[in-house]
Amino acid sequence: MLAESLLEGLNPEQRRAVECTEGPLLVLAGAGSGKTRVLTNRIAYLIGVCGIPLENLLAVTFTNKAAGEMRERVEKLLGPRSGDLWIGTFHSVCVRILRRDIGHLERSRGFVIYDDADSLGVVKDVLKRNNLDPKVHDPKRLRWRIDQWKNAGVLPAEAEKKAYDIDEELCARLYAGYQRRLVDANALDFGDILLQTVELFKRFPKVLEYYQRRWQYILVDEYQDTNRVQYELISLLARAHRNICVVGDPDQSIYGWRGADVRNILDFEKDYDEAEVIKLERNYRSTQPILSGASAVVANNFERKRKKLFTEREGGDPIQFYEALDDREEAQFVVRKMLVASRNDGSSFGRFAILYRTNAQSRSFEEELLKYDVPYKVVGGVRFYERAEIKDTIAYLRLLVNQQDDQALIRIVNKPSRGIGKTTLERVAALSAERGVPLLEGLRLHAEASGSGRTANAIRSFLGMQQELREVLAARSLDQVIDHVLERSGYRAALVKEATPEAEARLDNLQELMASAGDFHSANEGLIGEDSSEVELFLEQVALISDIDGWDERAECVSLMTVHSAKGLEFPVVFLVGLEEGIFPHASSSGDAEGLEEERRLCYVAMTRAMEQLYLTCAGERRRFGARSFQSPSRFLGEVPEKLVEVLSDRHGRSRASRHSSAPSDDIADTSSLDYSYSQDANEDGQVVQPGVSVQHPVFGSGVILAVIGTGLSQKLKIRFKRVGVKTVMVRYANLELG
Repeated sequence: MLAESLLEGLNPEQRRAVECTEGPLLVLAGAGSGKTRVLTNRIAYLIGVCGIPLENLLAVTFTNKAAGEMRERVEKLLGPRSGDLWIGTFHSVCVRILRRDIGHLERSRGFVIYDDADSLGVVKDVLKRNNLDPKVHDPKRLRWRIDQWKNAGVLPAEAEKKAYDIDEELCARLYAGYQRRLVDANALDFGDILLQTVELFKRFPKVLEYYQRRWQYILVDEYQDTNRVQYELISLLARAHRNICVVGDPDQSIYGWRGADVRNILDFEKDYDEAEVIKLERNYRSTQPILSGASAVVANNFERKRKKLFTEREGGDPIQFYEALDDREEAQFVVRKMLVASRNDGSSFGRFAILYRTNAQSRSFEEELLKYDVPYKVVGGVRFYERAEIKDTIAYLRLLVNQQDDQALIRIVNKPSRGIGKTTLERVAALSAERGVPLLEGLRLHAEASGSGRTANAIRSFLGMQQELREVLAARSLDQVIDHVLERSGYRAALVKEATPEAEARLDNLQELMASAGDFHSANEGLIGEDSSEVELFLEQVALISDIDGWDERAECVSLMTVHSAKGLEFPVVFLVGLEEGIFPHASSSGDAEGLEEERRLCYVAMTRAMEQLYLTCAGERRRFGARSFQSPSRFLGEVPEKLVEVLSDRHGRSRASRHSSAPSDDIADTSSLDYSYSQDANEDGQVVQPGVSVQHPVFGSGVILAVIGTGLSQKLKIRFKRVGVKTVMVRYANLELG
C-alpha cells in the first residue's frame, strides 16, 4: 500500500528512479522536472518499502532551504519517525562529523566557524606578520587563492610543492601561515569544514569505515555543482557499498568560479561503470516556448549530455524581447509591465522576479520601483546575520565559547567604545605574537605590565565582564544569554543613547535576534547533547546560513537577484535584464571557452526560472565604471530561435532588434548601426572581427573584443586591454592586429 502511494502520480522515468535502489544511479534531471519529488520519494521508498534503517541513509544538498524542503517532504510521507534521518548540506553534515571525530586530527571539538570577513581578517594578519604591504599583496586575492586550493583538496604542503613561480610560492607559504592562525584560534573556515573531513577519512581508515557502515545508501542533490573535495568526500563514503544516487543537470553547472567541476557529473559513468542512467526530461514548470528557447541557447555548448525538455502544458506566450535606449529606459519598461499587470488583472507583485548578472545592476530597478512605491526585496543583499549589530552580538557569543577566537575579540573589544583603541590593540597583538598566546591572554598580560593606567583599567573591566558572562552561559537559555550580553556589555545602552533612526533600526534588529534565539531554544530544548552547548549549536547554524535561505516565496513583493542566487527558484514572470556583451556573457569569460560555456549555462538557468512569461531585455547605452558606454546585444539573444520571440517596440515606436522579430513590421527603424549577427567581414587572414577575439593595439597592448558597434568606416570596437582596462576605439584609426 505504501509503495503504491509513493509511486502514485510519478511519470515512468521518475518511477524508475525511485524503484532503482541498488547500485550507482545517475538521474539527469532537467530544469523543473520534479527532481526534489524523486529524491524525497526515493528516500521514503528505501525506508518504508525496502526496510532500510534511518541511520543507513545520507542525503546531501547545497542549501539549508533545499535540505529543509527535502526533510519536510519526507516527514509528510513517513511521519515523525524520519526525524533522525541525516539530510543536510555538505557543510552541515561535515560539521557534525568533525564535532564527533576532529580529535583524531588533534583539533578541539569546540571549534568555531569563520565567515568570509573573519577569514579575510586572518589573511590581513598573516600579511602583517610577514611584513607584506596589503596594497601590493591584495588580501582578497590571497583569500580567493586559498579558497581555490581548499576547493581542490590541496593542503599547504602540496600547494608549495606545486608552486610554479615565485608569486605562487609566496601564496603557498602564506596559506601555511593562514592555516596555523586558524589552528591557534581553534577555528575552521568554510573550505576547512570539507577539507578537514576528507583529510580525516584519508588519514584514519577506521573512522571512514565507521561512516561507510553507517551510510550504506547515499543520495546527492545538485551533483553538477560539486567541487573536487566534495567529489572526494562522496567517493570515499560510497566506495564500500556503491549504493550512490546522484541527481543533477550538467546544463545547470554554474559555480565554476567557486571550484565546481562539471566533469564530476559528466564522468559519473566512468567512475561507476555499472551505473544506470535515467533522464528526467518532462518539465512541470515552464511553457514550451520558454523551454525551447532556453534549450536552444544551451545546445550551443559542447560539454554537456544531450536531453530534450518538453511539457504537456498547451500554448504559452512567446518570449518577449525589448531593447531599451539606455539602462534607465530598461528599468522603466520592466516596472511599467509590472504595474500594468497589477492594475489590469490584480497580479501580485510576488509573481515577478528581476534577474541580472551582477549585483551592481539592481540600482536602476530599485530606483524605479521606489518611484512607484512597488514593494521589493533584493535577495543576496545585506543579510540579517551580516548586519553590523548582529555580527557584533554574535562575536560576543563566539568569544564566550572560544577564548582563542582573535577575530571575534578584535571586533568587539571596543564596541561600544571603552577606551581600548587601535594603538593598544596593535601593542597587544605584538605581545601575543611574541608570547605565542591568544589576544585575550595578550590583553591580560598588557594590563599587568601597564599598571593602573586608564587603558589598563579598561582592559581589566573588559576581562571581568567576559568572565562574568561565561559564568552565566550554561545557566541560561540562548535568548537570555543574548539579553545579558547586550545589557552587561553596554551595547544596548549605547544605541539607546545614540537616539537616531539608524540606532532604533539596530535595536529592532537585536530584538529580532532575541526572538530568533527564543525560537531556536524552543525547537532544540531537550536535544542538546553533552558535546556542545545551545550557544555553540546556534553559532554553528548561523555560520552555515546562505543568501537564499532568507528568501520567502510567500512574500508579496518583487524579487531582485543575481542569476546565481535564483538557482533552484521559480517565478510566474521573469525579467532577464542586461543581456549585453561584456555583462551577460560577462567580460571575464569572453575569451575563455570554458567560461563562455558556463555563462551560457547560466543563461539557461535564468530562462528556466520562468513559469509563464519570460522577458529578455538589453540596453543600447549603459552607465558602467562611472561612465556611459555603448552596448552590443548579447550573443545569447541570437541563439534563441526567432519563431519563439516577440519583439516589443520601444516608446518611440521603433523595434530596434529586427533579427529577433517573428514577423516584419512597417515601423522597424534602420538597425544597421548595431551589430546583432556577429558576422563581420573577415580580414585578409580570414579572421572575423567579433566579441571574444584577441587583438593587439600599438599603444594599449593586448586585449579582447567585448563589443562591435556599427559597420563600415564608422565601426567601433569596445576592447578590454590587459594593461589599461576597457577602451572604445575606431577600427579605421586603431591599427589593430587580430589574434
